[in-house]
Amino acid sequence: MSFSSEEIATLIPALLLGVGLSAASGFRVFLPLLVGNLAGKFGVYELADNMVWMGDSTTTIVLAVAAVFELAAYYIPVVDNLLDTIAMPVAIAAGTILTSSFLQIDDPMLQWGLGLVAGGGVAGTIQAGTSLLRLGSTKFTGGLGNNLIASVENGFSAVLAIVALMLPIFIGAIVLYFVIWIWRRLIKQRRQKVNV
Repeated sequence: MSFSSEEIATLIPALLLGVGLSAASGFRVFLPLLVGNLAGKFGVYELADNMVWMGDSTTTIVLAVAAVFELAAYYIPVVDNLLDTIAMPVAIAAGTILTSSFLQIDDPMLQWGLGLVAGGGVAGTIQAGTSLLRLGSTKFTGGLGNNLIASVENGFSAVLAIVALMLPIFIGAIVLYFVIWIWRRLIKQRRQKVNV
């Protein structure tokens, strides 16, 4: 499948918008989905034809309620760590949906494949980092530092989602650079452990 320069000019910003929103979903799952929903609902960005449900009013209500509960739940001791156990697959799914929602591609396999690799991969990477951070905080502070971490993650998710809407190419490029940097470090550490 080949793309015209016009199609590429719309595909790249949409992909980077999805990557930026996916990164935000690595911090909190439902808030970036709500932001993506509102962007589609109010025509800030065009949703893919097979993703129009993403801009639906019912979807807005469901995502708003879920976002409020998720943001609040991370302030409850023990619940925050329990949420982290299910957050990884849910964040990957959210990242995949967010990225696929804005890709104007006729081939669903390509649309969802890009969504999974780019959006799901970024969301999963960020989520893994936040889970490790919370686990470390629980270990070293007995959970007392988790509320601070929850506040920072809530803020990062909101700011990243909103800035991704305003500057998708900038945020998308920064997120991709950050994810590549993390993966390179992990690969380097694995190689060093193998050589020891």
